[in-house]
Amino acid sequence: MNGLNAAVLATIPSPDRGVWYLGPLPIRAYALCIIAGIIVAIWWGERRWVERGGIKGEVTDIAVWAVPFGLVGGRLYHVITDNQKYFGPGKNPLAALEIWNGGLGIWGAIALGAVGAWIGCRRKGIPLPAMADALAPGIVVAQAIGRLGNYFNQELYGGDTTLPWGLEIYRRVTPEGREDALAGVAIDHTPIQVVHPTFLYELLWNLGVALLIVWADRKFRLGHGRVFALYVAGYTAGRFWIELMRTDEATLVFGQRVNVFVSALVFFGAIAYFVVARSRGGREDVAAVRTAHPTDGEPVEPGETPSREAEAVEEDAEKDKKNSSESVKPE
Repeated sequence: MNGLNAAVLATIPSPDRGVWYLGPLPIRAYALCIIAGIIVAIWWGERRWVERGGIKGEVTDIAVWAVPFGLVGGRLYHVITDNQKYFGPGKNPLAALEIWNGGLGIWGAIALGAVGAWIGCRRKGIPLPAMADALAPGIVVAQAIGRLGNYFNQELYGGDTTLPWGLEIYRRVTPEGREDALAGVAIDHTPIQVVHPTFLYELLWNLGVALLIVWADRKFRLGHGRVFALYVAGYTAGRFWIELMRTDEATLVFGQRVNVFVSALVFFGAIAYFVVARSRGGREDVAAVRTAHPTDGEPVEPGETPSREAEAVEEDAEKDKKNSSESVKPE
């Protein structure tokens, strides 16, 4: 115990709770962090999309499809890979729906979120790889913000440590006296454990990945999905070693956490795509590769039905031409 008390002198305290109440309404830190991350990703993605030749507001239109798909995909992946938390003797299967208590698998979120983004891009006539490149830095920063939710939930940490940045874990209890790390409140600030803050390691790694891909994008004018591939490769490289440090319950494959293998597989897939896509050249001209779309939102091939923007430009040009010819008509 003396060693524990000495370590506490230079450690990171945890919040005493992760949920506050406004009357009967629970305000959950995890949910707020997820929402804040989504807002940042959309805002930054919008700016980058316009800089690359896109139209303002299109990222928000795509997010209407991508965000719900991503949330569902993230939850599905978590429930599938951590099914022992929800199914079996003494478990409550309905808890699998309680997304507000944490549990979003990034692999499922990206995979199904990409499906939603593809649907949105197809309806708008936007090339998905170009949109993915614009969104990539914002997505990884959103993941960093989301990790703060794990901090409030006292979850996703590693083994015991005496390092000065060790994280204090408190015993939390509900008003009924039941221990609950998510919904409870710390009865005092005496830590029951001091651990590696692996959520913090991942947060800092993600911010570093964001800086890397922004730098690489500006220097090499990456396109055709290569910025997104670099983000995936950078993120999975960090997730691999961070996953090895975590001690929370997880599904094991060959004695290792399943996400260790997933990280490695996705990393090599991202690197392969990054190399292969190099043959497509530098950054694409978004305006040039955009397919036109009629008023119902369904895309068509270039040269068929022009987009509303193109029709408006053509109409204005015809009016200007008509007015010009009338102004020079002899009396």
